[in-house]
Amino acid sequence: MGDPMGDSKDQQNLRKQDARFHLANERTLLAWLRTSIGIMAFGFVVVKFSIFIKQLAYLVGKDVVVPQSGYSSFIGILLVAVGAIVILLAFIKFKQTEQRITDDSYRPSSKLITFITTIILIISVLLILYLISNSLAIKEL
Repeated sequence: MGDPMGDSKDQQNLRKQDARFHLANERTLLAWLRTSIGIMAFGFVVVKFSIFIKQLAYLVGKDVVVPQSGYSSFIGILLVAVGAIVILLAFIKFKQTEQRITDDSYRPSSKLITFITTIILIISVLLILYLISNSLAIKEL
């Protein structure tokens, strides 16, 4: 028969290990939340940047033509929406991982990371195209 004290130590070690997994899961959620806040803050800056340029031109007293295409507002709002979606997906992933750790059935998945990377890459390309088009429009003036 097994040693009752040995079984107790094994159970304690298992509980400690389980706690570490849950704490790591919480840290991952917090990292995703920080990332989403950063994405939303960047979206806010993108939306407000064209307003800032207009106000700066007014204060300096120069007639600066700021393109009125509205892409910066669209891209900024898109970034804020992506940040909000990241929060939702991170929470869902956190709860799924929490349940899988408890059930001892956890298997790693990179679907969320792949999705977010793809979305950010697409938005980055849109920002690059926007900046290039604005740069060309300013050179023509």
